[in-house]
Amino acid sequence: MRKGILSIATASVLALGSLAACGDDSGSDAGSGSNGGGKTPKIGVILPDSASSDRWETADRKYLEEAFKAANVQYDIQNAQGDKNTFQTLADQMITNGATVLMIVNLDSGTGKAVLDKAKSQGVATIDYDRLTLGGSAEYYVSFDNVAVGKLQGEGLVNCLTAANAQKPVVAELNGSQTDNNATLFKQGYDSVLKPKYDAGEYTQGPDQWVPDWNNTQAGTIFEQMLTQTGGKINGVLAANDGLGNAVISILKKNKLNGKVPVTGQDATVQGLQNILAGDQCMTVYKAIKKEADAAAELAIGLAKGEKKTTSQTVKDPEGGRDVPSVLLTPVAITKENVKDVVADGFVTKEELCTGSFAAACTQAGIS
Repeated sequence: MRKGILSIATASVLALGSLAACGDDSGSDAGSGSNGGGKTPKIGVILPDSASSDRWETADRKYLEEAFKAANVQYDIQNAQGDKNTFQTLADQMITNGATVLMIVNLDSGTGKAVLDKAKSQGVATIDYDRLTLGGSAEYYVSFDNVAVGKLQGEGLVNCLTAANAQKPVVAELNGSQTDNNATLFKQGYDSVLKPKYDAGEYTQGPDQWVPDWNNTQAGTIFEQMLTQTGGKINGVLAANDGLGNAVISILKKNKLNGKVPVTGQDATVQGLQNILAGDQCMTVYKAIKKEADAAAELAIGLAKGEKKTTSQTVKDPEGGRDVPSVLLTPVAITKENVKDVVADGFVTKEELCTGSFAAACTQAGIS
């Protein structure tokens, strides 16, 4: 299914017209072209953290760097490590140091809006990457169809509960950070699948809680409390990403329930995929981050060179009321049956995934 994943992701990428080649080097003097205002094109990128998901450092940074290098433009990629003050300081430094484009993954919409508005007042073009800043002013928004991500999670959990022949299962929901608009969209997606089950009496709605800042340690504590509150009677867990899913699995292991209670995830991290191979996680959602990074980089490079490209999609900002030009990619559900496709796409390597006790499971899953 390698071709399938790639073609699905590519088909939903964009109609950005004829795009410049993607890609530079932090702090290099490359990219002598002008953005039309006499400034040397320079792109600043602020990633959110490295604790909530491995993807920001292992995937997004790598793919954005590759794209900027290939286009020979100057760039600076920094990580706010979950700190709002650091986030704002990084943005100020990038603007002071001559960034002509600022791409952010906001920590919350309030902080993100303040940064975007300041950049705009300084004549710096802006892009919302992965998370939409509500009430913001970014020229573009590049992400995945996040409601569709949630629907895949909901459908995945239903499939796993059906396969387990669960009767009126109690389902717990462990949502992401309430300050992250994506987490709201994910929940909208999976609740659209699960709520009809609750309403029909087929499933029982169990504890439902947000996890501040996607904090994995806190997620484990929250889930342990959920398990105590229900007397251990939780039959399925909708965990919003692989990090939260792994926190759930660690508590299930303590209670000898791992592998018996289906758990979802998202991001197709090495840890998440290993949990799937071990039978402890039901499914994850693979998002072809290289496609996302490439699309955002092309838009950023265009803006840096004074080119405003056209996208084929828009997203309504419910707070700002404007239609934001957008690129939304298509997510893919991953179970044990198609873990190999994530490896085939090059998102993770066999060497990373198939270590130690996972080698045999990789062979069984057709990973060669």
